[in-house]
Amino acid sequence: MIASAADESLVFLTGDLGYKALEPLRDRLGRRFINAGVAEQNMISVAAGLARSGLRPWTYSIAPFIYARPFEQIRNDVCLHDLPVRMVGNGGGYGYGVMGATHHAMEDYGAMLCLQNMHAFIPAFAPDVHDIIRKLAAFPHPAYLRLGLAEEPKDMALPPYAPWRKIVAGGGATVVGVGPVISKLIAAVRSMDESKRPSVWVLSELPIAALPDEFLADVRRGGHLVVVEEHVAQGGVGQSLAHALLLVGHAPARFSHRCARGYVSGLYGSQTFHRRECGLDADSIVGELLTGTSHGH
Repeated sequence: MIASAADESLVFLTGDLGYKALEPLRDRLGRRFINAGVAEQNMISVAAGLARSGLRPWTYSIAPFIYARPFEQIRNDVCLHDLPVRMVGNGGGYGYGVMGATHHAMEDYGAMLCLQNMHAFIPAFAPDVHDIIRKLAAFPHPAYLRLGLAEEPKDMALPPYAPWRKIVAGGGATVVGVGPVISKLIAAVRSMDESKRPSVWVLSELPIAALPDEFLADVRRGGHLVVVEEHVAQGGVGQSLAHALLLVGHAPARFSHRCARGYVSGLYGSQTFHRRECGLDADSIVGELLTGTSHGH
């Protein structure tokens, strides 16, 4: 984003967060960097006003404070007027770990996509963030950018950023992953026999605009579609993708949905702990792919 600082229309607002991270951007933007304080509702309304005046504001906080706390302002001030306000939420899913439910964002893009004109961007790998920021610089609609800890597989050349990307080719099931949660699965299946190895796709932009022909071919061939997302089932990619497939007459013979299930044991822990409890870890998913045993979704 620092590379875009020369654009005089760029304004960045933070909800009193980003210390020891945003200082270089603050120094480049000067008066166009605004600490709105712990007042996220006001921050979104101010951003809407800035956008209405022709500027291109970005707003930043941890994920639940950028979409849940100011939801009414996002709906009424931003989305109803189709204003180009960019909302950046850090720590999507269980990203804030032991800080607990108030700091988790398990329903963020589902809730946001209920609002008209809203678009969501979910990078899976670190390089995606730069590509998405460049895309959002000129994006004319409201946008939610969900950030998470980058976990891209080692020693693997990733394809260039696109809304849909096929990362792994195989003769088995078809897996669609959303966000960094898919990275460890990619690493785990690369060594599988090609006949059993799933084809793994990454989806990074919502709502779903189109289904690639190659993806539809993989779904027909493999017969089993597995959606993996660190988000609740309601409003998630699993439901959206199932709907999109039904509309074009390509329902898979078998459908599995690995998603956030809240707090299975009633305990809080690390992001890794919560993923494991929800069956979002690579071992659980590979086990289903190899044995055909469903996780219950």
